[in-house]
Amino acid sequence: MVIKVKNIVLIGMPGAGKSTVGVLLAKSLLMDFTDTDLIIQRKTKKALSDIINESGTAYFIKTEEQIILGENFSNTVIATGGSAVYGERAMKKLKENGICVYLKVAPSELIKRLGDITTRGIAMEKGKSILSLYEERAPLYEKYADITFESTDKTPEECVKNIFSLLENR
Repeated sequence: MVIKVKNIVLIGMPGAGKSTVGVLLAKSLLMDFTDTDLIIQRKTKKALSDIINESGTAYFIKTEEQIILGENFSNTVIATGGSAVYGERAMKKLKENGICVYLKVAPSELIKRLGDITTRGIAMEKGKSILSLYEERAPLYEKYADITFESTDKTPEECVKNIFSLLENR
C-alpha cells in the first residue's frame, strides 16, 4: 500500500497504545517509527517523570512542543506523547505533513492499562484523575484528529488492520 502522506501521527491518552500500535503500523507500511517521548528523553537526558517532577507540567508541555517543532519527520509513524495536543504549533506542524489518527480508549480501560502512573511521566497536575485528564484532553484529540479510531476492545494487531483499512479508504 502506498500512503499519500509523509507521516502518520498517532494521538491519544497515555495507555491508548500509540507506541505499541505505532511500531506494528510502521512495519506493515514500510515506514519509520518514532516516539516523541523518547526524543524528549534523549534530548533532555532526563526521564519524563523527572522533568515533570523537577520543573512542572507547564515546563514539560513547552519543552515537548519545542522539541516536536525542531524535528523533521518523513515517511514516519509518529507516536506522540499524550500531552502533545496542548502544543498548538507542534500539532499544526505534525498535521501539515501527516494524517492524525486518534486512538480513542474508554477511561475505564485506560485506568486498567495504566496501573501505577507515577513512573510514566504523564503531564497532569497533582490531584487530577485519569478521568478528569481524559475529559480535558478528549476535545483536543478530536480537534486534531483526521481519523478517530475506537480501540478500547481491540488488540494492537486489530488496531493496525483497521487503521490500515481506514488509510486505504482516504
